[in-house]
Amino acid sequence: MKKTVLFFALCAMPLCYAQEPVDAQTGASQPTTQTEQKPVVKQSNKQTVVLHCDLHCQGCCDKIMKNIAFEKGVKDLVCDLKTKTVTVTYDTRKTDLDTLLQAFSRIGKPATVVE
Repeated sequence: MKKTVLFFALCAMPLCYAQEPVDAQTGASQPTTQTEQKPVVKQSNKQTVVLHCDLHCQGCCDKIMKNIAFEKGVKDLVCDLKTKTVTVTYDTRKTDLDTLLQAFSRIGKPATVVE
């Protein structure tokens, strides 16, 4: 029994010291005197490009979706059969526009950038 109590007392001791100081009158916790942390702002490395591609049918869209979606860095891919465009959102750290255009050429659907 004594060993068990001693074990729990030693395990709980670091928890007592890890708590924030409490104001004796109000009972509210006081902020620690550590330096304030500034919020981290993530820079977005995503870029979206609209490409014109010769799409004839839903099979052409499916072919693009199955192949281009797995290119490194591609985050989102939307085919529009009516306007014959493909909207690609990609990570600029992993790929670039020239690589994407080459991927379209490899599957037999050359694409051009819509201005």
